[in-house]
Amino acid sequence: MRAVARARPVDSGRRRFLTGCTGLAATMVLPSAVCNAAAAPKPLRIQRLAWAGIRLQLPEATLFIDPLVDPQAWGASLPDTLVPVGDAIGEASVLITHGHSDHFDIQATASALRQGGVFAYPAGLHPSPLPDGVRARPSPLWEPQLIGDFTATPVPAVDGYGDTQVSWVVSAGGRRIFHGGDTLWHGHWWRIGRQFGPFDAVFLPVNGARFGWRRPVSGLPGVLTPEQAVATAAILGARTLVPIHYGVRDMEAYVEVDDPIGALRAAARQRDVPVQVLTPGDWIAWPA
Repeated sequence: MRAVARARPVDSGRRRFLTGCTGLAATMVLPSAVCNAAAAPKPLRIQRLAWAGIRLQLPEATLFIDPLVDPQAWGASLPDTLVPVGDAIGEASVLITHGHSDHFDIQATASALRQGGVFAYPAGLHPSPLPDGVRARPSPLWEPQLIGDFTATPVPAVDGYGDTQVSWVVSAGGRRIFHGGDTLWHGHWWRIGRQFGPFDAVFLPVNGARFGWRRPVSGLPGVLTPEQAVATAAILGARTLVPIHYGVRDMEAYVEVDDPIGALRAAARQRDVPVQVLTPGDWIAWPA
């Protein structure tokens, strides 16, 4: 037979002590300032970088999406100021939307992750070379990635060449943002909006570029046009639309729409979509 352990009687003095502690805990009230501080989310700041890049900044962590610092990516055709990314605060991470050199800049990735960190990219992509010490994370569509204080989810995007590409939904500091990479128009917008919207800010390409590098030439935009970006922002429930991925000049095989920002503002007025234009280095001002 298995021996049955006999329960020890609880010491009466210990019982009185525990009961007293329980009563004290029930009556103790924390100052409201302490409770509010514990519940308040860490503030999120976002800086526009060159071309399509952005920096998401929390007090103790930094996340970059499509950072660009290599002047050879566009040469003299892109007048954007190349904002350095080697000054990340706290733990650093990098997301990329796809593998083209103006979105996966090896120099920028190495600089941002010089102390190590997570490098997340679309599953099926094989970006190379990777900086030493980074934690590579291939990310399947619709699967949230917990990256320190950030949650990043890759969602469908369509590349002008048919290459592997995603857009990113990122939540942090009580905010939710969308980064479109250089996607063109597609039919997933409504599902993304239902799953994740509304968004505090959406960062969308707006130059409606037509490519001449692949033959036969389609003559059709391979990137969202200003009007399509506004429609996308409306479907996603954006509180503000920040244009990215525009400004390339004097290239024969890569032609933007005329005055993409002027066309964007005109389309936004018709649909009552707030637009916030940032130059590289500027920080977003959250709508009240």
